[in-house]
Amino acid sequence: MKEQEQLKQWLESSNNIVFFGGAGVSTESNIPDFRGEDGLYSQEYKYPPETMISHSFYVKNPQEFYRFYRNKMIFSEAKPNRAHIALAKLEEQGRLRAVITQNIDGLHQAAGSKEVLELHGSVHRNYCTRCGKFYGLDVILDAKSPDQVPKCSCGGVIKPDVVLYEESLDQDVLRRAVSYIENADVLIIGGTSLTVYPAAGLIDYYRGSRLVLINKTVTPLDSRADLVISGSLGEVLGDAVL
Repeated sequence: MKEQEQLKQWLESSNNIVFFGGAGVSTESNIPDFRGEDGLYSQEYKYPPETMISHSFYVKNPQEFYRFYRNKMIFSEAKPNRAHIALAKLEEQGRLRAVITQNIDGLHQAAGSKEVLELHGSVHRNYCTRCGKFYGLDVILDAKSPDQVPKCSCGGVIKPDVVLYEESLDQDVLRRAVSYIENADVLIIGGTSLTVYPAAGLIDYYRGSRLVLINKTVTPLDSRADLVISGSLGEVLGDAVL
């Protein structure tokens, strides 16, 4: 496959690769894509998923929020797949500078990646909204009931460090992501439909001539890419790196 050979050549000849990924990176770890056929958006709930993971819903209905969050947003048994492992290997080789992800599952770190910029936060970080104390995922999972609202030792409510609808992305993470993308030699975009903004807009900062798109479906930026590979991200990256 000519495209696969081209990708392998670019990866082997660069020490300034940046990867930008979305939900499709983790679907091969059995974490459903929100917008996929079996994702949250195709299921029916008392409230729409977009509503239930919004800031205002979290504030007004914390018990319902946590019931939904524990049931549909946390996949603590998921393991890194070949895509995660390949990216960690590239970083270990000194070729990959950073992973920029829209996912909140922490699988890149579990695979061994060190420089991971989480645009939407992580289920593994939780903090007290009163005193700021940080907690791990256990504080969310160790609930006596599915709708229990976790409390800090100070009595404050513990909130997941994830970006909900109506909330802004972390400006420092955004700034660092822009810097990595601006200066990248090779930019690989994988497992994302590139329809969710402002994250999708980060691609506009890329100045290089080796823009690689790996996705199972067509994206709005296919025509702008220097290399488009349609297929499984785990297979494509795994075959090129591992």
